[in-house]
Amino acid sequence: MSTSTDSLNAVTRDGIGTTASKHLREEGKTPAVLFGHGAPPLPLALDAKAFLELMKHGGGKNHLLNLTIDGKPGETALVREVQRDPVTRRIVHVDLQRVGASEQVSASLPIVTVGVAAAVQSKSAVMDIVVHALQVRGPANAIPESIEIDVSRLEVHHHVTAGDVTLPAGLALDVDPLTTLISIEPLRAAEAEPVAEAVAPAAEAPGGGSAS
Repeated sequence: MSTSTDSLNAVTRDGIGTTASKHLREEGKTPAVLFGHGAPPLPLALDAKAFLELMKHGGGKNHLLNLTIDGKPGETALVREVQRDPVTRRIVHVDLQRVGASEQVSASLPIVTVGVAAAVQSKSAVMDIVVHALQVRGPANAIPESIEIDVSRLEVHHHVTAGDVTLPAGLALDVDPLTTLISIEPLRAAEAEPVAEAVAPAAEAPGGGSAS
């Protein structure tokens, strides 16, 4: 749940659209756009390799960056959306939101479970992750990359609500505290095998003796 701030260099770009973006990617650049604070969206180009390295070392969605644009430092922004090619998984576009380091922002944080519930380990229950991301609000420089929830102590029929989660300092829930995030449910009992109906022996016909 790191909240470190990384630096990233970017340059403004003139060309927009599919063709221009394709040319950028061929040159080892990743198209991006910086928006927020009422300013017009600013098209940018990022070094593809540098941004990928940043992502690999924890600089994912909601990560705060110190931006240097055209050699001028001073902008801070959150990584809000990273679009990937559905086949190659290559990063094709990045959305950055201009924010102040201590500005209050909302963020949807991925939920990461830690440990294994005993009932799940014994295969008598299954864990159902009802909600995969937790909505929070707080200073941009306090937003972590994810929220960890320890499920190792959960038993059958136990559940975790948003209000049960201990948030990092400075953050508050931006969702109903009663929202169920995770539940431990028993496995369905095997369906009972159908019981064959007993066939009653045929009754003897009345006067079953042989005729004289």
